[in-house]
Amino acid sequence: MIQYYLAEDIDLRVKEIIRKLKMGHIDAPRVICVRSKGSGSKRVIARCHGLSRIMQLALTKEPYYVIEILSERFDRLSQEDQIKVLIHEVLHIPHGFGGGFRAHRPFVTQAKVKKMYYEFVKVEE
Repeated sequence: MIQYYLAEDIDLRVKEIIRKLKMGHIDAPRVICVRSKGSGSKRVIARCHGLSRIMQLALTKEPYYVIEILSERFDRLSQEDQIKVLIHEVLHIPHGFGGGFRAHRPFVTQAKVKKMYYEFVKVEE
């Protein structure tokens, strides 16, 4: 059985990524971070979920995104790799911030994640 917990530590790191990389198209308070335990997934480290347009309409809600961290995999990563995973997930959020997703190619690639990671570590607090 999968268990879900709000991940305030991850939330702070994602907000820092959004701020330092000047990702102004992302409404940071509407990005929620969750840690899950017990997933049977073999390869997934993290996932990005969006509140689709139909759900927004039915629930009369604005768009939201949830970044889910699979604890068994993510927590074992180095600090650098954790930041890269979080950058990767944030890159899936489109500029319209409407509930949809950006595809891996051409928007979310290893080269882009690496470039943004180096920008992230260069930025002064």
